[in-house]
Amino acid sequence: MTKIRLTALALLILGALTASFVYNSETNPEAGYKFKLGLDLDGGTHLTYRADTSEINPLEISDAMTALKGTIERRINVFGVSEPIVQIEEGGIFSEEKDDHRLIVELPGVTDVSEAIAQIGQTPILEFRLAKGTSTDFGAFNLNATSTEEILEQIKSQYESTGLTGAQLDRSRLVFDPTTGAPTIALDFNSEGQDLLSELTKNNRGKVMAIFLDGILISDPVIQAEIPNGQAVITGAFSAEEARDLVRNLNLGALPIPIELIETQTIGPSLGAETLSKGIKALLIGFAIIFVFLVTLYRVKGLVASIALAIYLAIMLALFKLIPVTLTSSGLAGLVLSIGMAVDANILIFERVKEELKSGSNMYDAVKEGTARAWTSIRDGNITSIISAVVLFWLSGTSVVKGFALVFGIGVVVSMFTAVVVTRTILLALTKKR
Repeated sequence: MTKIRLTALALLILGALTASFVYNSETNPEAGYKFKLGLDLDGGTHLTYRADTSEINPLEISDAMTALKGTIERRINVFGVSEPIVQIEEGGIFSEEKDDHRLIVELPGVTDVSEAIAQIGQTPILEFRLAKGTSTDFGAFNLNATSTEEILEQIKSQYESTGLTGAQLDRSRLVFDPTTGAPTIALDFNSEGQDLLSELTKNNRGKVMAIFLDGILISDPVIQAEIPNGQAVITGAFSAEEARDLVRNLNLGALPIPIELIETQTIGPSLGAETLSKGIKALLIGFAIIFVFLVTLYRVKGLVASIALAIYLAIMLALFKLIPVTLTSSGLAGLVLSIGMAVDANILIFERVKEELKSGSNMYDAVKEGTARAWTSIRDGNITSIISAVVLFWLSGTSVVKGFALVFGIGVVVSMFTAVVVTRTILLALTKKR
């Protein structure tokens, strides 16, 4: 009995220390373990981009979208955004536009939305294209083409894609021509780009391989010899400042495919704070109702279960800080639901204990046998919930559902520990073997 009571005391102290950590780390700005809040709780910006995959092999679209996602994530990190969410969204089986590929960008806490949009949009689209004819053979232009965009598109149509883009770029450098002093940009490609450039220049000697930047032809050199070292040079009418900005943007990541901003949603900090306040209020009210219900129905056992639930809540909040988990309104809903699962496990134990007491067992034996009999039901019910959470997390395409599934899954696992270990140990500590 002494061992059980010391274990129960240790669990209570651990719960108190965990709760103290959660409180102190949140109230002390220098602690470094503050909750990471999602877009709907902290405010921020939601951007939706449509990717132009018309010139990409359908078998390579998935890889191109993954590369695009990585590039945008690298650029967002320049803003110092905490926990940005960048995800790919594709047209479903029953969608009207099955080839519609979109990129969803969520920037929690970003106040200067226009600057973020401008920076993402300024990422240059770098392409190397082979001319279908000679460098000056642009064919018969459409005489009705009056806009600059139409003329640029006609020029671009005289060249075919090579697959060599900014996606294979390792880094770029600003150099000055030793003869003219004009600024030029030296490009160093990664191993994939090096192999592709070597193959293109080896098999297309004498042809024109033009360099397009954001759809504009800036250079159309003739391939004189094979380039095996993966290095190329961009020359153009650049000022030193323009060349320096271009080098910076290329190093941050040139977009492998063009994107177009089609939707912007902004959530103000005040609206996010209101959502957070209501979520916390709902959590506290729900916990209070559960406490009253348990104590009224099960008396001392209900009080023990409420203490276990408080320890459960402290452990969950500590895990949110340490993992860390980005809390959203759907995540708070998952937390409230997992509390219900924890209560359900306690009720199963208490009902089994009642049955043991009616059969003539003393309280100590009733708690031990009741917990053992309830374990099978608790285990099976919680495993099915964990499976549901895993399926939701891995197969969901939206951050809202993923946040709910993650918090709910963690909550189910912790609730099993608090119900089977904490509640059982404290109840045994309060009883006698005789």
